[in-house]
Amino acid sequence: MKDMIGLGRITAPVGIKGEVRVYPYTDEQARFSAVEKVYLGERALRIEKVRYQKDMVVLKLEGVDNRNAAEALRNAELSLPREEMYEMDEDSYLVDDLIGIRAVLEDGTPVGVLKSVLPNPAHDLYEIEKPDGSSFLLPAVKAFIVSVDTGAGIMTVRLIEGLG
Repeated sequence: MKDMIGLGRITAPVGIKGEVRVYPYTDEQARFSAVEKVYLGERALRIEKVRYQKDMVVLKLEGVDNRNAAEALRNAELSLPREEMYEMDEDSYLVDDLIGIRAVLEDGTPVGVLKSVLPNPAHDLYEIEKPDGSSFLLPAVKAFIVSVDTGAGIMTVRLIEGLG
């Protein structure tokens, strides 16, 4: 299959008309309004309606017309081919592009490898695994993230005492 990017996970049906509640992987829920169809594996489903409930997205997908059909999709991952991905803001990155990137200090000293991105209400946290196997959390804010070059696989970071 194509290079797919995760958009979110279906958590539950909503009502009786086939709508599903989606936990979005993006910090900008409204991005779902820019998408015409989503994929469940290789199956493309057109989005008929998008609405929002607090931090969740509610979708009505073509062919999912009742609660039972919606229930069958519980925990399904929604994705989009990379070439169909909506335009992202500058300084925004896909988690898939960050995992495995090398973290270095401004002078080039290796710090470690980004192992995971943990969503947090204020800002994401990057889990950096150091060469000795231990890890630490780095806030994903400009004060600590100097630059990211996904093509080169390098993230330049600035650490404060006690961090790292």
